[in-house]
Parts: sequence; C-alpha cells; structure tokens
Amino acid sequence: MKAADLRQKTDAELMELLVDCYREQFNLRMQKAIGQLSKVHQIPQNRRRIARIYTILTERGIRK
Repeated sequence: MKAADLRQKTDAELMELLVDCYREQFNLRMQKAIGQLSKVHQIPQNRRRIARIYTILTERGIRK
C-alpha cells in the first residue's frame, strides 16, 4: 500500500492496519522458521509497510 493511500485513512484505520501488519509479521516469521515461507520478499515488504504507517502517524502527531 502506498503512502498516498495510507494518508487517506483515518487514525483509527491506521492503528487497526498496524495491528494487522504486526500479526502478519509474526505469521511470516513463524512460516520462515518452519520452512513453509516460499515468498521471502514479503518480510521486508511488511516491515516497510509498518514503517510507512508509523511515519504517517508521526506526521499527524499521534505518535511521538
């Protein structure tokens, strides 16, 4: 998801998306640990998505 798309979301939607991203990150790490992850590029993509969300929240003054 691009930053422009994220900027159109409300603060509550961003926080919900952030929780979903952390759940996905956990699931990806577990899949990698047991050898089931075939698309390893998803791990850095998810990490960047989390960083984008935090950046937007910081811009809005929600996160210090």
